[in-house]
This record gives sequence, C-alpha cells and structure tokens, in this order.
Amino acid sequence: MNVQNEENIKVDEVEADHIQVAPPLTSTSRQRQTMLKRAVIWSAIIGPGLMVMLADTDAGSIITAAQSGAQWGYRMVLPQLILIPILYVVQEMTVRLGVYTHQGHGELIRKHFGIGWAVLSVLTLFVSAIGALVTEFIGIGGVGEMFHIPLWVSVPFVTLLLIAIGLTGSYRRVERIGIAVGLLELFFIPAAILAHPDWRQLTQGLVHLPLTQGNYLFLLAANVGAVIMPWMVFYQQGAVIDKHLRGYGELKVARWDTWLGAILTQVIMIAVVVAMAATVGRTNPGASLTTIQDIASALQPALGSVGAVVLCGLGMVGAGFLAALVVSIAGAWGIGEAFGMNHSLNMPFKKAKAFYSIYTAAHIGGALLVLSGISLINLTLDIEVMNAILLPIVLGFLLALERVALPPEYRMKGVYKWIAWSMTVLVICFGLYMGGSVLVQAFVH
Repeated sequence: MNVQNEENIKVDEVEADHIQVAPPLTSTSRQRQTMLKRAVIWSAIIGPGLMVMLADTDAGSIITAAQSGAQWGYRMVLPQLILIPILYVVQEMTVRLGVYTHQGHGELIRKHFGIGWAVLSVLTLFVSAIGALVTEFIGIGGVGEMFHIPLWVSVPFVTLLLIAIGLTGSYRRVERIGIAVGLLELFFIPAAILAHPDWRQLTQGLVHLPLTQGNYLFLLAANVGAVIMPWMVFYQQGAVIDKHLRGYGELKVARWDTWLGAILTQVIMIAVVVAMAATVGRTNPGASLTTIQDIASALQPALGSVGAVVLCGLGMVGAGFLAALVVSIAGAWGIGEAFGMNHSLNMPFKKAKAFYSIYTAAHIGGALLVLSGISLINLTLDIEVMNAILLPIVLGFLLALERVALPPEYRMKGVYKWIAWSMTVLVICFGLYMGGSVLVQAFVH
C-alpha cells in the first residue's frame, strides 16, 4: 500500500508538472482586455444618437442642402460646421433627461407643466412629423422613378416594410436595421469628391457670408430647420429609455454617440452642398433643385448618368427610409407619453395597441398624401423653415425641463451650461426672427 501510494504521488507530481498554468497578465494583455471590454460596452450603448442624427439628414435636408449649394455655392458650408456643436448641445440635453429621469419628453412636460402644455408640445411634434414623412416618401418615390419604378409601387412597398419593421417588438432590432440602411447616405461623400470642388473657392466661401441677402437668410433658416428638428428631441429621449441606458457611465458613452452622429450628419450635409456648388452652382448658379432627379441630373456631367443615379439614389433611399422610421416612432412615442399610453418598441402589439396604431397610421397618412396627386413640389423648403419657426417652443420646453426635471447634481454646470444656454437661445431667437419675417411677408403679399 505504501509503495502504491508513493507511486500515485509521483504520478500526481508528474501530471502537475504538465498542467498549463495561465501566465500572469502583462500590461499589454490587460490593455487589450480593457479595450475589448470597452468595445463591447460601447457597441451595446451606441445607437440612439447615431440613428437620430443619420435620420436628421433626411430627404428634405438633402434637398435643402442641394438648393443651398446650387444658389449660394460654398457660402453655406460654414453654417453647417457651426451647427455641429449646436446640434450636439440640444440632443445632449435629451440624453441627460432620458438617462436620469427614465421618462420621455412628452411625459416630463405633462408631469411638470400639465396636460395643456403637453398637448401643445405634441402638436408641434405632429406638424413636424407629418411634414417630414411627406418629404421622405417624396424622396423615396423619386428614387423609384429614376429606376423606372412607378410611385404607386415604390411608396406602398416602403410603407408596408416600415410598418413591419416597427412591429417586430424589439427596439434593438429596429435600431440595427435603421442604422444599416441609414449608412447608405455616405454615398453622398464620394459624390462630392468626384465633383472636383474648387478648394480655393471653398476657403473663400467660409469667410464671405451674404447675411444681408433675404434669400440667403431664408435658406439659412431652412438649413437650421433641417438640422434641428422637433421630432429629434422626442426620439432620442425615448430611444435612451427603450434601450435602458442609466447612470453616468452610460451617459458618457451616449454623449460620444451623440457627438459622432452630429459630426457625421453634418459631413453628409456639407458633402451635398459641396457637390452642388462644384457642379450646377458653377455652371448654372441659382438653379432650382426640388427633387432627387434634379440633384442627379446636376451631377451627371461629373459622375456620369449611371454614377449620378446610383450614388444619389442610394443616398436618398438611406436618408428617406431611416428618417421615415425615426419620425413615425418619435410621433407615436410623443403622443403616448403625453396621454399616458403604453409606448415602447419592446412591447408586443396587444400591450401597446394605441402606440403601434399611431405608428402605422402615420406611415399610411404620409403615403396617401404623396399618392393623392396633390402638388407637393415646393413643400420641402417650406417644411424646413416651419421647423425653424417651431424651435422656440421645442427648445424652450427642453431648457425648462433641464432645470425642473433633473436633480441639481445632474444639471448642466459651469462654462458648459452657459455655452449650452447661449447656443440654444441663439437658435430660439433665430426661429422667432424667421417666424416674424414669414408673417410679415404673408401680410404684405
């Protein structure tokens, strides 16, 4: 027995010698593990900001940017750059409110200011959302016509597809599909490069802004309305809640998500402005571009007929499809929040019938307006100007909620607070100015 035990002990010692013991982690290994862990966390959190910002560059925004480049060349590039931090500041407030209150924008207005003010906020959302949906379907229908697909085929098909995506019962699934399609907008960037812009003129355009020209100010207002839209506030706050983002750590990543989206959407807008300035803005300045067909035709000399149709078509499909998805969700969220309905993309239809019915009705209503035969050709720029006029209401509520809905420790502080307030008040004043100008023009005419 003793001999056997000794043999067993020796065998165990030999086997122990062959056991692979993990070596201690080096600093490089720790860094890799930390980076991998961060990447996993970021991929789980990033999405609401990127999605809402890509939707921000919607069909109406692209047409507005194209018109700006055609009429004013490179002189509309600087405003697009200035709008990046303004866009971030506005949307960061919605993220902060969503993360720390876990309540939507309409719900917070109802809770702190009453149902009357909540209804007013929803009305601004409704007007903005319907206008946006119409422009998205016009853009998508225009792309279909470039590929010889009739309007009565392309618009109903996209409408049914959008309704089906929204009814999947999963926010994350909707987000993944939306971002994947929205990234098609990046095709406008190679279109701008292939248009061979004049970099010297572009530089000059950054310092010569015709702020005394009425038409320039009108297009400037349209660009502000095309970049900061009422439905964006409702969407990102609701998305943060549906994605269950909470705490300071997730807020930090959500801020980077918002920065990334703000930069990306404005890069796309600048690409459209530059592409038009380098082509039709040089050969036929002042030309009217009101459809995606006009934009593709303007780029044909630089990109060729096939290249212009493919790049513009894919870019517009990504813009219109994602924006239609986001706008309708924002509208349904806002109405659900204001009136206390169940309003989550993570709920099955039977638990949120009103929410999904509003979402579905919005798409059907927008599609029917486009298919009705009503002339909507000049609607796009007017809708973007309307968005700028509605901004005082939307941003006024946002600033008020930041003060009353958040505990003191979670509110904006110091220099950032004053920068944020200054930027937001500047946009509010701009919206009031444009509202007054539109009313005066309407009274005169």
